[in-house]
Amino acid sequence: MRAVRKTMNAPVQLGQSIVRKEDRRFLTGRGRYADNTAPADALAVLFVRSPHAHARIVGIDKKAALAAPGVVAIYTAEDTAADKLGHLPAISEIKDAEGKRHREPPRLPMPVGKVRHVGDIVAMILAETLDQARDASELLVVDYEELPAVVTVAQALASGAPLLHDEAPGNLMCRWSKGDAAATEAAFAKAAHVSKLAIRSPRQIVHYMETRAAWSAYDRADDVVTLTFSSQGVHIPHRLMCDHVLKVPKDKLRLVTEDVGGGFGPKYPIYTESALIAWATRKVGRGLRWACERAELSVADTHARDLVASAELALDANGRFLGVRVKAEANFGAYVSMFAPTIPTTGLAKVISGLYRIPAVRVDFDCAFTNTVPVDAIRGAGKPEALFLLERLVDLAAHETGRSPVELRRLNLLKREDMPYAAASGYTYDAADCVRLFETALEAADEPGFASRRAASEARGFKRGLGLCCHLHGTGGIADEHVVVHVEAERLVTRVGTQSQGQGHETVFAQILSAALGVPTDRIEVRQGDTRANPHGGGTGGSSSTIISGTTLRRAADSVIQRGRDLAAERLETAPQDIAFRDGAFEVVGTDRRIGLLELAAWKPFDGNAVFADKIESFPTGVMVCEVEVDPETGESRIDRFTAVADCGVVVNPRLLAGQMHGGMVQGTGNALMEEAIYDETTGQLLSGTFMDYALPRADDVPGFRIETISTPSPNNFMGFKGVGELPTNGAPAAVANAILDALRPLGVRHLDMPITAHKVWRALNPSAG
Repeated sequence: MRAVRKTMNAPVQLGQSIVRKEDRRFLTGRGRYADNTAPADALAVLFVRSPHAHARIVGIDKKAALAAPGVVAIYTAEDTAADKLGHLPAISEIKDAEGKRHREPPRLPMPVGKVRHVGDIVAMILAETLDQARDASELLVVDYEELPAVVTVAQALASGAPLLHDEAPGNLMCRWSKGDAAATEAAFAKAAHVSKLAIRSPRQIVHYMETRAAWSAYDRADDVVTLTFSSQGVHIPHRLMCDHVLKVPKDKLRLVTEDVGGGFGPKYPIYTESALIAWATRKVGRGLRWACERAELSVADTHARDLVASAELALDANGRFLGVRVKAEANFGAYVSMFAPTIPTTGLAKVISGLYRIPAVRVDFDCAFTNTVPVDAIRGAGKPEALFLLERLVDLAAHETGRSPVELRRLNLLKREDMPYAAASGYTYDAADCVRLFETALEAADEPGFASRRAASEARGFKRGLGLCCHLHGTGGIADEHVVVHVEAERLVTRVGTQSQGQGHETVFAQILSAALGVPTDRIEVRQGDTRANPHGGGTGGSSSTIISGTTLRRAADSVIQRGRDLAAERLETAPQDIAFRDGAFEVVGTDRRIGLLELAAWKPFDGNAVFADKIESFPTGVMVCEVEVDPETGESRIDRFTAVADCGVVVNPRLLAGQMHGGMVQGTGNALMEEAIYDETTGQLLSGTFMDYALPRADDVPGFRIETISTPSPNNFMGFKGVGELPTNGAPAAVANAILDALRPLGVRHLDMPITAHKVWRALNPSAG
């Protein structure tokens, strides 16, 4: 620990592995999570949710519930409609072939007249205690007329299917496509071989350690509501709440987010609960508090990855890829969530060409509404299922054409001199060295030694397989970043518009400023998550926070140096052109006269500022090699070795990068082996809403990881950064699945969809068991 303190008390450089600044606060119980900071005297909030997937609300009788002890108010859609609360809009869009925007029926804070999924909010109870609110909910009488439900896209788009929204005939949200259809047809027409695969990617639920929570306060004198909540950024929800939902001036609502115990995507969108709490706070003139319960989370927070797709890969006689085409059905749930339109669609299109030269690409989507929880981004945002589809196809194509998966990939990999590469999908890869990535991964994984390890497994009665995944991510996000670095006598204080949920932003951003200004990281304070203190920001999503905030902080540091030079010249009584900045101090060139940055600020505090001036887009790349053992008697799969090599451009902190890789690989392993949100396709009831039914990976499900990196700096930002957060989650599912199916291939198993559970494997090996 003394060595760590010494590091934090001295300036650091980019590429240095220092421990996270924020961990001391977390490990000593001083983290400030939303539910832990709520005032004890705030009224408890309970949301009454629909038990039906699809039903008309015939009536709601509040009389007995309102008379229950401790109840202060009960609100329903009648109240929100009377106050003209508006639609929770999406901020991304897709268009059909005619240029028409996707259909987006109203998503009101409480639905008027009809519920469309289990979990839709029908009432909001405010009481002195949560137990009193629960008691009152038992007395609330909601009369439903149950309607038939649709759960899958096939059901939703079938002729005569029950209609969710009058504004969306046939339940069609959009019919979307990408790529040159004619060029792709021509590529397939000349193919020597075509490999085909159909998949169903399971729906997933994020179970972060900290569920969503919110509490509010009301300043009656200024008529200002302050809402503190767990989020991935306050600024977008603030704009949407003020402009579209609550329709109040922006200075009348303040949003605050402090520490967050995991986000992974579903804490990014605007939600009905936070909007309703902000609205109700002003109505009752008192502070409120709410924390989502674990089972409630499963029907309240956005889901992801519910995709059915078929794909074909065309090859010439020499094994070169000619084209890929995909036909997919995306299940959007009951409403259009904030980022949802582009998640399965452009999310897939961005990566469907993989790390390969594929001259022709065509993607066609049918997007539909169903009586399920709305979907949105979860770590990877449409890309893990796309890469699973592509990488499984590559393995199948290799075996079908008499090649090994290694050989076929090596033949088709993009080369460094191809960069920047304009993929046929319409996206441009900025920088990558795919061949070096691939060969580094094979060497690190000891791929040549696999045959002897397979023989050893066979001798013990197990089947061993090796799986590869060549993967990438396309970074995205909202870059409304205006950074100010305040230089004070004892410290630097900066505010950023991104939002950490456990990634270590306080450390990484402090490290960037430390390297630029020569100030120890323990003298640098990074603040976030307050619309009053910092009116600009886009939150965190799309693996782009270091690109957005990191580059802007570095520019702000340059501004600090420029302004400090003028002050130093005044203080040292010389001309600004005679001042140089080096090692955290301003000095008169050619003399020993100097003054430190913080010493200068003690004389006269000053600041530097900058706005984001680069491109968000980058394409981090990676190759994973996974080895598994499968027990053919039980179907159980055990990951034995897992190697990942990543190219994330310039690395700020290798320790934190490794942490992101570990977490992403575990999350991807959960996708591959066990996670699945299952609905009853007749009733629309969620059957896997608790940890009794929804499995998550545990420590004994994963081995020790081997992580290595190479670096090809991105030309899209002046510091060469790329993202990392979602990259490992994109690659791990396909790597694990390919390893299992490599083990099972000698036993006649061609393909299995995720999650590849022991039961699924056993059934594949014992088809006659029934």
